[in-house]
Amino acid sequence: MAEAADEHERTMAFAEIALGQIKALRQAATPRNFEIWYAYATGYHPSLNQRINETLKNSGVLAENNLENIYATYLSPTRLTERIDEVGSQVKGEIEQVMSMIDSAAGSANSYTESLAGMSEKIGQSKDREGLRTIVESLVHTAKEMEVSNIKLEERLTASKREILDLHANLEAVRSESLTDPLTQLANRKFFDTTLENAIAEARAKNEALSLMLTDIDHFKNFNDNFGHLTGDQVLRLVAMSMKQNVKGQDTTARYGGEEFAIILPNTVLRSAITVADHIRRAVMTKELMKRSTGEHLGRVTVSIGVATLHKADTLQSLIERTDGCLYAAKRHGRNRVMCETDPEVTAGGTAMQVA
Repeated sequence: MAEAADEHERTMAFAEIALGQIKALRQAATPRNFEIWYAYATGYHPSLNQRINETLKNSGVLAENNLENIYATYLSPTRLTERIDEVGSQVKGEIEQVMSMIDSAAGSANSYTESLAGMSEKIGQSKDREGLRTIVESLVHTAKEMEVSNIKLEERLTASKREILDLHANLEAVRSESLTDPLTQLANRKFFDTTLENAIAEARAKNEALSLMLTDIDHFKNFNDNFGHLTGDQVLRLVAMSMKQNVKGQDTTARYGGEEFAIILPNTVLRSAITVADHIRRAVMTKELMKRSTGEHLGRVTVSIGVATLHKADTLQSLIERTDGCLYAAKRHGRNRVMCETDPEVTAGGTAMQVA
């Protein structure tokens, strides 16, 4: 398939850049180092690239400890799990401290109650003013101690509430990171798959329409080959921004893979989805690309889009495959266009419409 060949050439170009960096810096060609430099070549992790560039600028080399730290921070499969475990331990520690304070307060309250009972008994037994004064002073002193204890408990509970809220925000950030494409800041493929599965179930439960859109950047390989992968990254961000600006809050926009994007459109019939798709196509086409380093105008970007709607017998995979067939029909018939499952060019293609 032509698209598969394009993907092969594009990924091989990233691999060559990665090996070139390893050779230039005379590093060991280990899987870890190759993964670091491959990620650097793709530009999918802007923060990783920035970290590497700053380290090289400051010291001129990437030492073993630098590589280990970079891998652990940005690429290690366990990094998110470790961060979640760390936050979980902090939450557990906060809860244990609060429970300890509550136990202490409960003990103080019991002691205060016992003290009051004892004082009450002494008052009943007291025969003179001096004895009563001593008892009252003792009561006042005990009450003040209890007040101080309550203030400390309230302060600790307030501090713990703030800390737990901060930890909750940290957990949400970790969760968001695990479901977000770092380059475009759209949802990643993992989030897309889960969301589409849930959207299909909800559409069937509510008897509502559901449409799916797949988008592919036309001639994306040319941008990488002619202008470099940084310009390719700029193209990906431009398309992502155009998609986000043309969808509603209930819609889910995701980076499907490579230069492909997807939009899940709940409660949206096919005709409305086609309208959204054409708005996106036009929005992308109106933006002219410029190379930031030189100010050179690189021309305009176009996209091809396929649209399909949920059928009664559809599975998640069959809906994706039918939408994918519409996308490749759009690419075969001239690119820079939107095609849906009811278009004659698509229906005439039969099963062959899924290859290019």
